[in-house]
Amino acid sequence: MIRRLLIANRGEIAVRIAGTAHRLGIETVGVYSDPDADALHVDSVDLAVGLGGSTPATSYLRVDAVLSAAIDTGCDAVHPGYGFLAENADFARQVIAAGLRWVGPTPEQIELLGDKVAAKRAALEAGVPTTEIIEITGTDVPGGVPMPALVKAAAGGGGRGMRVVRSEAELADAVAAASREAESAFGDGTVFIEPYLEHGRHVEVQIIGDAHGYVVHLGERECSIQRRNQKVLEEAPSAGIDDATRRTLCEGALALARHVGYQNAGTVEFLVGADGTITFLEVNTRLQVEHPVTEAVTGVDLVELQLRVAAGEPLPFTQDEVTFSGHAIEVRVVAEDPSAGWLPSTGTLTRFDIGAGVRVDRGFRAGSVVSGDYDSLLAKVVSHAPTRSEAAWVLARALRSSAIVGVRSDVDCLAAILGEPDFLDARTPTSYLTDHPAVEQAVGPEGDDRIAQFMGAVLVDEAAARAEDEHLGFAPSGWRNLWTHGQRSIWIDRGDGSEVPVEVRPSGDGFDVRVGPWPAPTEDGSLAPDDRAIHRVRRLAHRGDELAVEVDGVRRRLEVGDDGSVVHVSGPAGCTTWTRAPRFADHDAAAAGGGPVAPLPGSVLSVHVSPGDQVTDGQLLVVVEAMKMEHQITAAAAGTVTEVRVAAGDRVDTGDLLVLLDTSAADD
Repeated sequence: MIRRLLIANRGEIAVRIAGTAHRLGIETVGVYSDPDADALHVDSVDLAVGLGGSTPATSYLRVDAVLSAAIDTGCDAVHPGYGFLAENADFARQVIAAGLRWVGPTPEQIELLGDKVAAKRAALEAGVPTTEIIEITGTDVPGGVPMPALVKAAAGGGGRGMRVVRSEAELADAVAAASREAESAFGDGTVFIEPYLEHGRHVEVQIIGDAHGYVVHLGERECSIQRRNQKVLEEAPSAGIDDATRRTLCEGALALARHVGYQNAGTVEFLVGADGTITFLEVNTRLQVEHPVTEAVTGVDLVELQLRVAAGEPLPFTQDEVTFSGHAIEVRVVAEDPSAGWLPSTGTLTRFDIGAGVRVDRGFRAGSVVSGDYDSLLAKVVSHAPTRSEAAWVLARALRSSAIVGVRSDVDCLAAILGEPDFLDARTPTSYLTDHPAVEQAVGPEGDDRIAQFMGAVLVDEAAARAEDEHLGFAPSGWRNLWTHGQRSIWIDRGDGSEVPVEVRPSGDGFDVRVGPWPAPTEDGSLAPDDRAIHRVRRLAHRGDELAVEVDGVRRRLEVGDDGSVVHVSGPAGCTTWTRAPRFADHDAAAAGGGPVAPLPGSVLSVHVSPGDQVTDGQLLVVVEAMKMEHQITAAAAGTVTEVRVAAGDRVDTGDLLVLLDTSAADD
């Protein structure tokens, strides 16, 4: 058996692999980049080796440094996790040549199946259902491609190096962008084109084989709900296919695995059309992000199987002995804002709490820094229940009661999906998010729950202001020094960006709180009727961050965090964030002019304008790479470029002005 294992990865997968290794009595060695020196995965292993650098290319993708870490610390095996070097055949060869065990398929299998073009050919030879592809040679872009089409990287995975194309005019740019992204992520810019099915289902089969010629499947997973061709939610089994399709998929996966003599864990991916057409997509020669749902319904620890197979042991069960129980759903909690086009978010996590009753595979904790250099995945949250609907409700409740503060996340969107009628009825093709834009705009608690959280923010802010004032603590905060009139303030709801005026006035043992625009003078000088909503509010208890507030006779338990400028409120209904609006506008800043800014830290890939250029609304200005994805920065209005402040290769931080635009002529 393996005695000391190097985990050549970071984040939640490194933590997850270490957990199983320790349960089996295996010592673990981790690796880390400079920004990850105090990361959770470093504290989850027995010892760790610094790789230097901050970007993937200067740290986790350095074959020499990772291999040296394994050899120098006396490891006898290397587990690559997923991403980074997991599908790098040359790295696998070097590990084996150094006398270490490689926890994965053979280098030859990685090379064959990791190339999606070669994998297509192997699938055809094995009799697996699939469609033809168009290979791209050099920079030549073919004509007459049926639309819609999918441009796809031949190497790697995770949705990177992929572009959906709907017109031939877009094809050349899509090929160039996909190739550039693939080169950056995988070191191989080769791409190809295949048909794109608008309303298909993405279904994949988990396989595992041993070194003795035996291979089994562990059922299928559905991964159709995706953004930017990256999975958002996965479940096992698929609720959208019939038993005949399920058998065809599993038999096809086994046929391909046997055809190549597959060893260790892998996943065979398919697209199932609305008419039942089955198309082979690719083989992922590694552990998948979504493997926990398969573990939940089979009771099998896939990492343990990987380690045992790598150590030369035979699989401990036959295909007939594989059993399935209940339904499992996994969601990916990512540092991205669905309401802003899934824009990645960076920063320091001041709170990172996930609700109870679920499995949480996390790579971050409170105090962790979310960097723009790596993937945006914060954690995977998994529920397992006898039925699909029960698994969905358990998972939704856990997400609603989560509190993630410091970065934007998709928690509200995920909770909305889990309660959406089409999702609950298993109507979940790959177009699901496009067909249901409302779930991406979800802002958490609604109705009375949101009002109560707002009341909690207002009361805690008032109490904090009074506690900090040594001289006028007896009086209300703000401009009034007596409670005879209500204390007014304006708040910004960070969920939808709206302004919420509020007026607080003491009444008995509580407050009357009026919400909405205060009455304005009419033309004759009199005040308009006061039609604001009035809420009766009492603060029942306030201990540290815990607050019990009664709003209109209903008591709620909340947790409130105030960092001085922003108030975060969480409870069983979800989490909200509120900012107290400044009383005065910064006219100097407004007069200085502006233009697009960097949405998060990253590197400038290309600049598409020069000073003096006339641009139109929506025109591409700059492309920034961050969190392994390309982000196109466009003009928000027509205008003239007066200054370009960045060049290709520059590093930028969040909020850095990229291009200065003069829109005054357009405004006229």
